[in-house]
Amino acid sequence: MFEKLTVDARTETGTARMKRLRARGYVPAVLYGHQQDNVHLAVPEKELLAVLRHSGHLVQLQGAVTDSALIKHVMWDEVAANVLHVDFARVDASEEVDIELTVELRGTAKGTSQGGVINHVVHSVEIRCPANVIPEKLELRIGDLEVGQVLRVKDIPLPHGAKLLDNPEAIVVQCVTIVEEAEPAVELGAPAEPELIGRKKEDEEAEE
Repeated sequence: MFEKLTVDARTETGTARMKRLRARGYVPAVLYGHQQDNVHLAVPEKELLAVLRHSGHLVQLQGAVTDSALIKHVMWDEVAANVLHVDFARVDASEEVDIELTVELRGTAKGTSQGGVINHVVHSVEIRCPANVIPEKLELRIGDLEVGQVLRVKDIPLPHGAKLLDNPEAIVVQCVTIVEEAEPAVELGAPAEPELIGRKKEDEEAEE
């Protein structure tokens, strides 16, 4: 599904100018691919964040350019949680693209009622599939997972026509038991007599 995103042309570059652009509520971006020239763009931050909140991957750019594109890379400011830059790759609806998708666990594992806990190991998987069938995320049902069992990348249901690019044998989730560490053994025996302050001095006086 393509979400609409308004873009303006951008001619300015440089760190200081990009800071001023962000201060006005825009995110610097670049559009590339299909053997065409790169185009520097400015995207309204509110529109972009709305698309990202929906886990959108495909956008229909309108305004300065009219292209369908894949959100290829998003650079975040980890401190302020703002978007610093975004890369768009031109794409056709039927074109195969490589994309990394979040793996979301669904259900409650049987093993959790047997004293087990869920360990989510792999949180995202890279696949190759036609652009028009890219899902927001990949879902893996764990309801039948028992203690000692695992689910692997190859167990994740994929969209029609999609192919795995990651190791299919990699463990995505496992149900394990928590082994409590034994407390260090306390050596039994008579406690050592504590040293009393001033004791040595009293003993010396007694010997005089």
